[in-house]
Amino acid sequence: MKSLQVSLSMAESVKRFVSIVSKYPYEIDLRSGRFVIDAKSLLGIFSLDLSKPIVLEVHSDSCADLIAELAPFISKQQ
Repeated sequence: MKSLQVSLSMAESVKRFVSIVSKYPYEIDLRSGRFVIDAKSLLGIFSLDLSKPIVLEVHSDSCADLIAELAPFISKQQ
């Protein structure tokens, strides 16, 4: 499993993020505090506090292609 922080500050970026992660077959979650939601759920993401970075958890060890595609969303404060 891989974990990293992502920033999703605007509605348009959330839509782009969901369209990217939906292409991949493995499970991908977002964690904000004690809340965990499916990263492929547009409504689920909007239920989180998007004012600060969110932890992305990819349930696969071979996900370099996904990480590369999500580079614009990865938080620089890691």
